[in-house]
Amino acid sequence: MDPTREDSTLTTTTPKSEAEVEGRAAQAPPASVHSWFWRYWAGSSISRVGSAVTTVALPLAALGLAHASSFAVGAVTAASFAAWALIGLPAGVLVGRLPLRETQIAMDLVRAAALASVPVAWWVASVTVTQLVVVALVVGLASVVFDVGNSTMLPFLVGKEELTARNSLTSATEAVTTLAGPSLGGALVQAVGAAVSIVVDVFSYLISAFLLRDVPRPPRVAPADGPDRRTIRASIREGWQYLMREPIQRANLWYATAINFVCGALTALTPLFLVRTLSLTPAAVGAVMATEGVGSLLGASLTPRLTRRVGTGRAVVGAALALPLSCALLPIAGHGWGVAAFILGNAAFAATVVVASIVARTYRQVATPTELLPRVMATVRFVSWGVIPLGALAAGAVASWDGPRVALWGSAVAALAVPVAVLASPIRTRRDLAEA
Repeated sequence: MDPTREDSTLTTTTPKSEAEVEGRAAQAPPASVHSWFWRYWAGSSISRVGSAVTTVALPLAALGLAHASSFAVGAVTAASFAAWALIGLPAGVLVGRLPLRETQIAMDLVRAAALASVPVAWWVASVTVTQLVVVALVVGLASVVFDVGNSTMLPFLVGKEELTARNSLTSATEAVTTLAGPSLGGALVQAVGAAVSIVVDVFSYLISAFLLRDVPRPPRVAPADGPDRRTIRASIREGWQYLMREPIQRANLWYATAINFVCGALTALTPLFLVRTLSLTPAAVGAVMATEGVGSLLGASLTPRLTRRVGTGRAVVGAALALPLSCALLPIAGHGWGVAAFILGNAAFAATVVVASIVARTYRQVATPTELLPRVMATVRFVSWGVIPLGALAAGAVASWDGPRVALWGSAVAALAVPVAVLASPIRTRRDLAEA
C-alpha cells in the first residue's frame, strides 16, 4: 500500500494576510516556464515505476533468496519506513536550508547505489536478510529527504490555482505506476529473479536524477533572517505547534496516521498472504498487488469531481467510513475465484486512501504559511509515516504467531480508528475543510 499513500477543489483557505497570499502567488512561475513541471513530473513518475517494481521484488527477494521468516519479511518492510521515525522531523528543516534541486538529485543517486548492492550480492551468492534490511533503511532515509523536497518543490513550479489539478495528476500518476509497477515486478521476478528485477529501480533513480538536473532552482524556502538562524529544535517545534493549533490540520494528521498504520500492516502481509496462504505465483502476486493501482487511479480521477459535488469535508468522511469495510474484504479471500475478494478489497482500500490523502495534501499546501511548509510536510510524515514500520512489525508478529489471515483480520479492526479520528474532529460538521 502506498501511504500516503493527501487534494481538493478548495475555494477558500485558512485566513492569511494579503501580503502572504501575494508572496506565494509571486513565487509561482510564469506560464512560459510551466514546462519545467513536466520534467519534474516525468522524473518522479519514472522513479515511482522502479519503486513499485521493488515493492514486489524486495519482499520476494527476502522470501526466495534469503529464506526469510514472516517476521523477517515484516522487518524488511518496516526498515523501508523506519527512516521517517529517525530523520522525519529534521528533514523538513534541512530541506529548507539546503539547495533543493541538488538535494533531490543527490537522494536519487544514493537510492540507486544502495539498491545496486542487491544484484551484486546475488551475483556472489551472499544475499542476507540483514543486507536487505540495511538497503531498505538507506533507501528509506534518502526517500524521506526526497519526498519532503518533492512536496515543497511543487508549489514553486505551478501557481496556487493549479495545485489541486497538479496534485490530482500526481496522484493519478502514482496510481498508474502502482498499477503497472507490481505487474511488471511480478513478471520480472518470475522471468529473471528478484535481484535482477531490482536493477529496474536502480535505473529509474538515475533517470530521475538526469531529468531534475535542469529544473530551475526554487527560491530558498526559509528566509535569511528566519529559521536558518534558529536551532533545528526550535524550527521543528514551530512546525509542530502550527499543526497542533490548527484543528483541521491536526485532524488530517491523526487520520493519516491511522491510515498509514494499516498501510504498513498490509504492505507486510500482502505478499505473505498471497504466496503462503493462497499459493500464487510471483506473476500472479504482482497482478493482484497491481489492483491497488486501479483503485488509486479511480480515487484520483474522481476526487476533483467528488469534492466539487459534496465538498472536501464530506468526501473525507465518506472515505473514512468506507475504508474499514474495504479492508475487511481482504482476509475472506480464498483459492481460485476466492481471490476476487482480495482484489476488490485491495482496490477499494486504495481508492478511499487516495481520496482522503489528496484532500489533506492540497489543504496543507494551500493553507500552510510558505516558510513553514517544509517543516509541516516533514512533521506530518514523521508522525503518520513513522507508524508504518510499527504496523508492519505488528502484522509480521501476528502472522508468525497465528498466520497471515488472522493478521489481516487484525488490520481490518485497526482500520476502525480512521472513521473514529475523522468523526471526533471538526471535519464531521463541515462541507468543506476550509470553512471558517
